[in-house]
Amino acid sequence: MTEPVDIHVPDIGDFKQIPVISILVAPGTTVAEGDPLVELESDKATMEVPSPVAGTVHTIHVKMGDRLSQGDCVLSLLMADSSRTPPPTPTSPPARRAQANVTPNADQAPPFAQPSTAAAENQTSAIAYASPSVRQLARELDIDLTSVLGSGDHSRILRDDVLAFAKRAIARAPIPTSTPHQPPNAFADLPPWPEPDHSKFGPVDMRELSRIQKLSAANLARNWVTIPHVTNFDKADVTETEQFRKLLNPKPGHDGVKVTMLAFLIKASVSALKAFPRFNVSFAGGRLVEKHYYNIGFAADTADGLVVAVIPDCDRKGVVEIAIEARRLAEKARAGKLAPRDMSGGCFTVSSLGGIGGTGFTPIINAPEVAILGAAPAEIAPVWTGEQFMPRLILPLSLSWDHRAVDGAMAARFLGHIASCLEDARKLML
Repeated sequence: MTEPVDIHVPDIGDFKQIPVISILVAPGTTVAEGDPLVELESDKATMEVPSPVAGTVHTIHVKMGDRLSQGDCVLSLLMADSSRTPPPTPTSPPARRAQANVTPNADQAPPFAQPSTAAAENQTSAIAYASPSVRQLARELDIDLTSVLGSGDHSRILRDDVLAFAKRAIARAPIPTSTPHQPPNAFADLPPWPEPDHSKFGPVDMRELSRIQKLSAANLARNWVTIPHVTNFDKADVTETEQFRKLLNPKPGHDGVKVTMLAFLIKASVSALKAFPRFNVSFAGGRLVEKHYYNIGFAADTADGLVVAVIPDCDRKGVVEIAIEARRLAEKARAGKLAPRDMSGGCFTVSSLGGIGGTGFTPIINAPEVAILGAAPAEIAPVWTGEQFMPRLILPLSLSWDHRAVDGAMAARFLGHIASCLEDARKLML
């Protein structure tokens, strides 16, 4: 009789201890090579663990809420006759069975069972199903997550659940008198979030947010609240650069990657990061981490919301190579196939509206970075040359920056440097 083989979590980049949010197979399920087995969700992405071989599921070694890292055993599989070569076992870190969170009472209800109404505000499960960002928020507010009722899928605790719990706790407790060493509660004067019955006013539909939208909402709210944002605005005359860009593109009807202004924005950002290295930093433990590499993220538009894909080593790539890489990552993003390494290690982010429309916007910084560049669609505008008005292609730019890391004068020079590079693409070769 064929012995079952263990299937392990493959290389998932720097991510560790990621909770299982969905088990996609059951004992007896027949899977093909590449079929997803379980879903994991970090605070940045949802990822699937695929089957490296075809076969039939024999035993599942994990359950909802277990935390997995590279090398952990997910399940055992009876390989099909055509897949007799055992899948490779990860060697670093050593493979091991995934250990579930153990509750002190063997008769305790499953960790994700919906608690009764009487226990709604005192959830006693030993496992709190929440993302790392939500756990961090709970620690900051000194809230025990096992006491919070989750409203997400499988009773997952969302950011709004933690804030609602904090507001209810504040409403029940007297507001302490502030002292020089103990400031008043930050939530004391905030009114509760309005939740009227919208159906009283007209027809409504209730729609669930996608996982990307839920994660983005929590991360963006955290970044907006915790980072002191300031936004600078500028314009770049990209008339000559646009002519050069068109020369790089293949003729209509020919195969090839279209070079967009995004590639020039990325190269200009690299040049500015080199000229102003204070923008290529991140905060860590009260100190600044200075980076000496240039990985640039860009916002990719998908049906489920925006995701930031990262192009590594942009200082070593030309605009055509960057355009090819951006297209590849954008296609993976739209297909929901971005790997953790495709979204990690960014130094700076570019968000371009391209041909969508608008005249400008104030992008939110993508933590732990300290700045983000926004670009609105370029428009033809009359520009005075000293003798006459000439039609020029003008690109609106916006730079949101972290006031803890840089100041206004440096930000203005940084954005001016980007505009200068976009006006004369030859500077990108310096």
